[in-house]
Amino acid sequence: MSMTHSSVAGSPGPDDARTPPAGVQSVIRQLRVVYRALQTHSRSIEKACGVSAAQLWALWELRRAPGLRVGDLSQRLLIHPSTASNMLDKLEDKRLVERRRTGMDQRVVSLFLTDRGETLLRAAPAPAQGDLNRALQALPEQQLAALESGLAALLERMEARDERAALRPIAGDE
Repeated sequence: MSMTHSSVAGSPGPDDARTPPAGVQSVIRQLRVVYRALQTHSRSIEKACGVSAAQLWALWELRRAPGLRVGDLSQRLLIHPSTASNMLDKLEDKRLVERRRTGMDQRVVSLFLTDRGETLLRAAPAPAQGDLNRALQALPEQQLAALESGLAALLERMEARDERAALRPIAGDE
């Protein structure tokens, strides 16, 4: 008895190739549009400012709240503290941000923009979070909840997923 590729553990083989349903095609196309828009936004920020979109967002957050700590900044950017720390290293190398030990506890490091960082922000586009953040915040609560639920269900069904990816900037540009 010979087994075809498609009969092994119910996995689809070349003989099972068929056009996905219209809804699947539509979602894939829409996800591609979202992903490409994020890439395009990130590249335009990099070209205009010399920093990544995530780095620019960090600079805007430090302008809004001078003296933030790394953990506070990571929460505002929705990234892991080690990712924020790596990003800050790059911004410090570019002399856009400085770390200062302030107060009685010298273990506490506060973050501040440099004059060079301020100059960059004066010429930078805003809001730094980009279209995705703005669009998500503009959705009615019910639509946002449905989107969140749908994406969670999609991720549950995906075999290869990196849970740590949720704590890194989308374009990988820390």
